[in-house]
Amino acid sequence: MQAKPLTATLKKYHQLRRDVIKYLYFHKSLTITELSKLIHKSVPIVTSAVMDLIAEGYVLESALSKSTGGRRAVMYLINPAKKRFLVSVAMDQLVTRVVIYDLLNNVRQGSASLSFTLTENPEDIEILIKFLKGYLQQSNIPVEEILGIGIGMPGFINTKQGINYTFFKLKNNGSLRNHLSKELGLPVFIDNDSSLTALAELRFGAGQNLKEVLVVNVGWGSGLGMIINGSLFRGHSGFAGEFSHIPLSQTNKLCSCGKRGCLEVDTSLLVLVERAEKEIANGVSSRLEALFKDKSKLPGDHFLVAARDGDPLAVSILSEAAFLIGKGIATLIHIMNPELIVVAGRGAIAGKILMAPIQQAMNEFCISRIADQTTIVVSDLADTAELLGAAILIVENCQFN
Repeated sequence: MQAKPLTATLKKYHQLRRDVIKYLYFHKSLTITELSKLIHKSVPIVTSAVMDLIAEGYVLESALSKSTGGRRAVMYLINPAKKRFLVSVAMDQLVTRVVIYDLLNNVRQGSASLSFTLTENPEDIEILIKFLKGYLQQSNIPVEEILGIGIGMPGFINTKQGINYTFFKLKNNGSLRNHLSKELGLPVFIDNDSSLTALAELRFGAGQNLKEVLVVNVGWGSGLGMIINGSLFRGHSGFAGEFSHIPLSQTNKLCSCGKRGCLEVDTSLLVLVERAEKEIANGVSSRLEALFKDKSKLPGDHFLVAARDGDPLAVSILSEAAFLIGKGIATLIHIMNPELIVVAGRGAIAGKILMAPIQQAMNEFCISRIADQTTIVVSDLADTAELLGAAILIVENCQFN
């Protein structure tokens, strides 16, 4: 009869322990009082957990905080000597990237990538497993030092059950997360790529300390991560943020979702590259002609770099797409009234070239009283955001052995 209260107590203690590490990961260094406010636990309880984590080697005492007139408080931070690592995987429709971070977000093992087209075929999972096994073996990191593998991927994802309903479909809607965990011998956590991009902006990017933020993930499609009241908003079924499928296209082209008129058919990087190739074939001069011959990078990446560097054809095509994205953003502003909109993901490589047409669309389609109170920026995290988001996913869910 005594076991149940003990189990509940232990669960609470382990959650407290995880919360301390999590907030030190997010904030780098904090006092006991600051941790107490963030975790909503008393100072003595938090102090006890911090002392235990110091004994375990997870946490260090640091310098004293700035004086506010009284006694200066001790700052605490994650111990950089503690060998615990996060395997971050960022997937899109064409490329899978992986990197290993420590708990200070320093890169422990450099990024590797695999050209890999996502399909519904469950057999393709073996390609992913083989790639990750090879990368982990190459890292020479003992398995007990790895806290988990976080994977961001496109698709309708049930994060509670670890199912991707769009790609890698297993029999009887089996759990992709559980299957990968079994094969790789490590805890695995999966989430939507745009959701993880938004988490990265909230914790380490432009959205820090803000409550209402929309993160537009521009890439092979245009996803959306929504931060509402300081937390990631997923919607009733967990599928919120399918920005690509707002019916804003001026054409009647068929979208990958099976519907017509989706934003994606005019703004996807694949479509923009096709348009550029067609213009070049028709005799338009562009440095893209030479860049597209370089197969070491994807054509979409070449296109974004050319636009950033001012190639007239790339700028013209991207500007038309960005205007349509801006029109979609105008709709979001009217519905959500956010403090900040971040243009993130692979498309952020193009930088400020995106801003003028997006702002033009906002000026044209937004009520000024609402639009004037919304700031829009291009992400400084660019295409690293999803990788950082995958690291956050691990930190928020792992056990910290």
